[in-house]
Amino acid sequence: MFVLNVLLALSWMALTGAFSPTNFLEGFVLGYLMLWLGQRTLGRSTYFSKVRQVLGFVAFFAAELLLANLRVAYSVLAPHKSLRPGVVAVPLDVETDIEITLLVNLITLTPGTLSLDVSADRKVLYVHTLYVDDVEEFRCQIKQGFERRVRELLA
Repeated sequence: MFVLNVLLALSWMALTGAFSPTNFLEGFVLGYLMLWLGQRTLGRSTYFSKVRQVLGFVAFFAAELLLANLRVAYSVLAPHKSLRPGVVAVPLDVETDIEITLLVNLITLTPGTLSLDVSADRKVLYVHTLYVDDVEEFRCQIKQGFERRVRELLA
């Protein structure tokens, strides 16, 4: 379905004669709507729920990224020091290489956190963070935020 959606977007670009990223996005959205409306003819697909999951995941990560950037900027600009750095061991529920890689990269891309290492048995992730108020709360944020969404997205 994704390939069909991309082909519909490319067809839209060819029909309109405008080859731009904005026009591709318009064609992609129109193609998505056409495919969604034609589900009865084409058959049911998980594509539509996955697109919603991906959009929700992107929105979640964008919000986390914004909040982390604001927190780091506040720490830099504030006259008092609010840093409480530490290394936290986070037990992992994700198992596959792609899930672990995506989780590690998302944590590393978020300002104020850095994935250091994954244990040899791939059951524990070591994360350096600038803000450790409560170790259990930090673990819960990682597990209920990033890890849960990665598992849902790649399930």
